[in-house]
Amino acid sequence: MPYVFIHGLGQSAAGWKETVSRLPDGVREASVCPELFAPSLEAETGYPALYSAFAAYCGRLERPLDLCGLSLGGVLALHYAVEHPEAVRSMALLGAQFKMPRALLKLQNVLFGLMPESAFRETGLGKRAMIRLTDSMADLDFSGMLDRVRCPVLVMCGEKDRANLRASRQLERLLPAARLCVIPGAGHALNADAPGALAARLSEFYEDIRRG
Repeated sequence: MPYVFIHGLGQSAAGWKETVSRLPDGVREASVCPELFAPSLEAETGYPALYSAFAAYCGRLERPLDLCGLSLGGVLALHYAVEHPEAVRSMALLGAQFKMPRALLKLQNVLFGLMPESAFRETGLGKRAMIRLTDSMADLDFSGMLDRVRCPVLVMCGEKDRANLRASRQLERLLPAARLCVIPGAGHALNADAPGALAARLSEFYEDIRRG
């Protein structure tokens, strides 16, 4: 059964390298880290197309899945879990939202607009595609579907990630089988800020799942 690590906006699959390398052998060997973006698909970039491609990718994997997603990756994981609860054994949501904060998305796009095109080169998306993707997520809201997620969920957030701490606390309360872990001193990108602490918490979580 694969462990699927889903990167965030502005990252690539390589962002998981440090964290995955510190996980137990059985988890590490069964880990997959999909690349969410490809330059050849840039013209069609939007959340519906991105989710459709992600769901198709998951559908080709052996089930049940253990999903772990950061930010955008967490949104994709949660979306998949509410639509396919029977296919997900566990889920780790890192700095993730379940109802998109429109004001924050607008601010993010303003900042994207001020950045040079070169800043987006390693993400697999150009500036326009990145802004278009963010715009297409504004209406996402899984509030009324969270009770469909029956699997154990580890909700994680960096102590300094103020923009997502509130949503993380709400997820712990609203998801039927969730617990929250706040990583001291870390920001939003937990796999970059605190790969060791992140791997330690994930290892404990996956061991609990294995023991049943």
